[in-house]
Formats: sequence, C-alpha cells, structure tokens
Amino acid sequence: MPTVKDVIVRKPTKEEITECKSWPIWTCEKSTFDWDYTQKETCLILQGRVTVKDRPGSREGRLTANGTVSFGPGELVIFPNGLKCTWQVSEAVKKHYNFE
Repeated sequence: MPTVKDVIVRKPTKEEITECKSWPIWTCEKSTFDWDYTQKETCLILQGRVTVKDRPGSREGRLTANGTVSFGPGELVIFPNGLKCTWQVSEAVKKHYNFE
C-alpha cells in the first residue's frame, strides 16, 4: 500500500503548467479530512498550504517518523492510487487537478 513517501512534489515544467490550466479547479477552506485515493491524481497548487500525512489504521497500521509531506503554490503534486491519508489544509487551497 502506498504511503506519503510515494507522493511526488516538484516544480512543474512550462509544458506541464500549460496542460494543467485545462484541468478543473478544486478549492478547499482551512480544514482537516481523510481521503482515500482510488485513482492517481496529479495537481498543480495555485494557492494555499497543505500537509498530508499517513492515516493510522491503514494497512501499515502506523505512522512513520517522516509520515508527512507538505506543499504549496507553484508545486506539482502526484498522489498514487491506493494512498490513504489525512489532509491538513492550513491555508485555503486552490488547485488544478486531474485523475487517471
């Protein structure tokens, strides 16, 4: 089962930014919620700050010492299919997203 260690966070290329602009936009106010990925998601963060952590009770059943990943504006984030995590939105988020 994937963990947050499998989440990819990086700067997008100019071509990727152009492609992302054609995707839908999702917004979320400051909040905390659980999420199960049933598909791979790629997103471009336009605004906000998020920390995602492994969720206790997943198949691994524990949090690792480095069981979090954080990202913000201008970053491309790729979440693997099968990830079970908790989103902690510390600043309202706006992102382009695409599920595969």
